[in-house]
Amino acid sequence: MSDTSPMPVITGPPPAAPPQRGPRLVLHAVGLVAVAVVSGLVWWLIRSGGGVSGEPAAPTPANPLTSGEFSYTVVAGPQTSTDCAGNAYGDVANWFVQHPCERVVRALYTTRSGEARALVSVVVVTMPTATQAQQLKLITDTDGTGNVNDLVRDGTASLPGAPSVAGGEYHSKSEGKEVTIVESEFYGDHADDALLTRIGSDALRLSEALRS
Repeated sequence: MSDTSPMPVITGPPPAAPPQRGPRLVLHAVGLVAVAVVSGLVWWLIRSGGGVSGEPAAPTPANPLTSGEFSYTVVAGPQTSTDCAGNAYGDVANWFVQHPCERVVRALYTTRSGEARALVSVVVVTMPTATQAQQLKLITDTDGTGNVNDLVRDGTASLPGAPSVAGGEYHSKSEGKEVTIVESEFYGDHADDALLTRIGSDALRLSEALRS
């Protein structure tokens, strides 16, 4: 005889479902990673000088005394004046009487190359117009017309044993209303025309040091 009695029914709370890794957990992990990345970026900007704003630090301007082929040391000046005629000689002085400048800045430098030592005069003249600056350059470029005095020639600077740069290497350039005049000569009996030419040409960039 078969047993037809009903099976007992078990009642009670269902078993707890296993934890699931749903979208909320994924978003939480992504947020932690983003915070770490941003924190690292801010720290790098602070250490690199850019600041929190992310703006790059301004580049350091090149020093004209050391940024070229030769390095220079200031030994006199800069001296600034508005009296170009009073600081010139020869035809150049007479020309300035009729064409007054706005400003003249003069300085003396020394530079070395091996055993050679040179004295370098740098003069920057600012004229009222670019046309007058070109005229001035044409006059000073012509032999026998005079020039703007260097600081040794007019007695402003006393440098024992200084050579006469007026009889040495000459270079000039005209940029806008400015004319730069460079004269250079070796100390002692040193002679090297090619080296002195390189020094004079390189020293034209020293006009940057006289503009401030």
